[in-house]
Amino acid sequence: MLRDDVTAAIRTAVFEELAETGFARMSVEGIARRAGVGKTAVYRRWKSKLALVLDLVTAVAAQGLPVPRTGSLHGDVRALLEVAAHALRHPVASRVIPELLVESARNPEMAQAVKAVLLDSRDGVAAVVVREAVARGELPEGTDPDRALDLIAGPLYWRLAVVGGDLPEGYLDGLAVSAVAALTA
Repeated sequence: MLRDDVTAAIRTAVFEELAETGFARMSVEGIARRAGVGKTAVYRRWKSKLALVLDLVTAVAAQGLPVPRTGSLHGDVRALLEVAAHALRHPVASRVIPELLVESARNPEMAQAVKAVLLDSRDGVAAVVVREAVARGELPEGTDPDRALDLIAGPLYWRLAVVGGDLPEGYLDGLAVSAVAALTA
């Protein structure tokens, strides 16, 4: 029987290794050392470092972002931006997410898994926000949740992951207004 505390230590070590060394240089030996376990403890749970990282991506995505339910499209978009900005600014996530995207460009299996985890969920947050806004009459029937997610999260990801630095005062408020205007146009 596999011990939950060892599995948790390994998962924590993977995030730390990814953030510190990146996927390409990350090794099972380094993960095991950081977790305070032997390599066999890692291999009993996952067959490779790719399998381990894919499992972690899936587990984190399954926890998902909370679905905002403020009662208005603007409120939901603003709340979603706040949660996403907090997650993207997390010291580990801010290094791990870009690393996974870089590795996805090199590794079709990683790309497929990341896409499936992050984009293909029919009950994703964006889908719920759009569905509820349609039900309230704030968005037209047939509004595409994928496009909505692009309009909401794309600029935020660009700003935090590519441009970098702190968000200017009022940035999330302005982005929420712009995203809602684009969605309702």
